[in-house]
Amino acid sequence: MEKVILHGCTGRMGHIITDIVAGDPALEIVAGVDAYGEAYAGYPVYRSLAECPEADVIIDFSTAAAMDELLRYCADKQIPCVLCTTGLSEAQTALLKETSAKTAILKSANMSLGINLLETVLKEVAPRLAQAGFDIEVVEKHHNQKMDAPSGTALALADAVNEAMDGAYEYVYDRSARRQKRPVKEIGISAVRGGTIVGDHDVIFAGQDEVITFSHRAYSRAVFGKGAVEAAKFLAGKAPGLYDMKDVLG
Repeated sequence: MEKVILHGCTGRMGHIITDIVAGDPALEIVAGVDAYGEAYAGYPVYRSLAECPEADVIIDFSTAAAMDELLRYCADKQIPCVLCTTGLSEAQTALLKETSAKTAILKSANMSLGINLLETVLKEVAPRLAQAGFDIEVVEKHHNQKMDAPSGTALALADAVNEAMDGAYEYVYDRSARRQKRPVKEIGISAVRGGTIVGDHDVIFAGQDEVITFSHRAYSRAVFGKGAVEAAKFLAGKAPGLYDMKDVLG
């Protein structure tokens, strides 16, 4: 049985993962980390990672503000980490890569099976549609409590398209300040925030007289929790390196 530290244990995703792990004989949460030290679900909760007992893997659903401490802890203890927090700074992304040279880190903008398969599909179809003159837009929708915009998933989908196009496209997040026709080599990325939307993502290919839209709708946060738990099972005992959900899916 793999021992897990749940970093960000009292948030919404922390609760979901706690419930999933409770029914999984392969994993056991031995400690949670929460800035306020609130207790939850029968395991000890600490204010910092330094207080936690030894474990085999960390599952993180916290905030970007907690990333520096988390990554340094993982490097120092050489403990693998499933890192699900988005909105990292350039400096934190650099620290992430540095840490992955010392221990296994799995970083994915979205832990769901559907999104990761969608990225694969987009890499296949984007060059054909772009060559046929289709414009490309990404629209994402999330609940009104989400801190970062656009979502990490929206950027990952745009990256999947752009990688297939040899990085020829620029990303545009706001067109309000300019008065000109839409350039061909751009991907517009728009963010909607409202209500309790779990996560909607549309990748739109708009051509002459026709539109093709690839959509993913998450109706429950459980899809992300299940993916994170499977990733933790995969990552425990892995060699240092930077992994993603495509490695988990094989």
